[in-house]
Amino acid sequence: MTDLDISGSDEGDFTVIRLVGDVDVSAASRLRDALARLITDPAEKVLVDLTGVPFLDSTGLGVLVGRLKAQRVGGGDLALVIQSDRLLRNFRITGLDRVFNIHASVADAVAADA
Repeated sequence: MTDLDISGSDEGDFTVIRLVGDVDVSAASRLRDALARLITDPAEKVLVDLTGVPFLDSTGLGVLVGRLKAQRVGGGDLALVIQSDRLLRNFRITGLDRVFNIHASVADAVAADA
C-alpha cells in the first residue's frame, strides 16, 4: 500500500488539490474526507492534480465522480490534471473523459479558465 499525500492550494480561480501516491480502495475514505475538508464551497472551481498518481482504481474514480456531482449541483465544477497515458486510458475506457474536463497541467487549466 502506497501512502496517499493530499495537499491543497489556490491558483487563479481554482482550489487545486494535489494527490501523490496510489488512489485505491485503502485510500478512498481519506481522499473523500480530504476533499470535503479542502473544498469549502460547492460553488467553487476545483482542480484535482493527478500528475503524482501512478494508480487509480474504480473506488478512487467513484470518489472523484461523487465530488464532481456535488460541485456541479452547487454551481461549481471539478476538473482534473492528468499526464499519465495509463490514467487517461482508464478515463477513456469508462467514458469519464467525456464527463470531466481534463487538462495536461495546472497552468493549462488556469489559462483555459481565464
